[in-house]
Amino acid sequence: MNLRRPWSLRELVQDLRQGRTTPEAASQRALARIAETDAELRAWVDRTDFLPGAGVPLGVKDIIDLAGVPTRCGSTLRAEAVPATADAAIVTAWRAAGMAPLGKTVTTEFAFFAPGPTRNPAALGHTPGGSSSGSAAAVASGQVPLALGSQTAGSVTRPASYCGVASLVMSHGRYPVTGVTGLSPSLDSHGVFAATAADLALAWSALTGDPAREPRPPRILVWSADALDVVEAPMRHALTQAAKRLQDAGATVEPFREEQLMVELTAAHPVVMAYEAARERAAELAVAERLSAPLARLLQIGAATSADEYETARATIADGAVRLADAFDVVLGPAAPGAAPPGLDATGNPVLSRGWQALGLPVVTIPGFTDPAGLPLGLQLVGRHGGDDELLGHACWAERVLAGDSW
Repeated sequence: MNLRRPWSLRELVQDLRQGRTTPEAASQRALARIAETDAELRAWVDRTDFLPGAGVPLGVKDIIDLAGVPTRCGSTLRAEAVPATADAAIVTAWRAAGMAPLGKTVTTEFAFFAPGPTRNPAALGHTPGGSSSGSAAAVASGQVPLALGSQTAGSVTRPASYCGVASLVMSHGRYPVTGVTGLSPSLDSHGVFAATAADLALAWSALTGDPAREPRPPRILVWSADALDVVEAPMRHALTQAAKRLQDAGATVEPFREEQLMVELTAAHPVVMAYEAARERAAELAVAERLSAPLARLLQIGAATSADEYETARATIADGAVRLADAFDVVLGPAAPGAAPPGLDATGNPVLSRGWQALGLPVVTIPGFTDPAGLPLGLQLVGRHGGDDELLGHACWAERVLAGDSW
């Protein structure tokens, strides 16, 4: 069985508009694909007890409230959670955009590091990433054409890269987080997965009501991440080849020269995350013995972090935002150190997302690349804060240029 078979949102929308299918048929297709594949993938926690027929099938990460369905957050502490009485604000917005939630997708424990049961459609013995693992797998396998995630460190970008799909991390604060069980208010951002950047652009236009930006060759700064010393050879090769192809197609390509700043931002991010998580999840910290070791440790570190340490980290981030403001159209870099690591007992390293997430910038992951073993590799495009629509236009252009390449 081919488990990695993304479902094109653009093709579905065209079929709906031209009468070749119906919302009810799309929902039936989604449910049939889930029935066919989810015993192996385990991407879903709960599904709605009715057949949505009012829009495009949508998966919702299980830290996001969905009316009528419990929000369990991947935790035994929420095993007996009662169904939510209302949708999260972001679900309300997506419903208004024409999406019909099918149910809840798997998350790691409180969107941190303890893995859920989901497996990677590209390679069942390899991690799908975290914490939006269920949403990434649901899209990569064609169970739904769109699924919601969230990112505090690398929880959208990394699973997209590992599973071979596109993703958007929205600018921090672009939509409210009401009804979302978060970790770190100054870092938590909404995300969404789709088969391609073109699908993301279509979804974004429906969500915001704004027409899609015309794709054009941007000014690209290439971030090697060499100073972080984590990027593996296949990913480095993919980045080099992508930069060359984009330059040949008309983009202005220059090296990103703030490598040391990214090291500083990458170090500041976990300080802020731990400090805020210890306060946001104070009730869970009080029963730390019932948590996974990684989450308990995060909360304990955060509780021991001083206000001065926190403010110093915040100042580093604020300074970085000023230094990088209007410095680029797009930064192109590796979305993860390499392909999905083997094993299901860890979710991979989010280090290549930490600095950008600290700044609250929008990020698009472009799929389509593979390592020598055939495992997916994604590249991330980082845009200006608030420039999500502009970034998506650049991503669509880059995706067209790079389509079909495999390195």
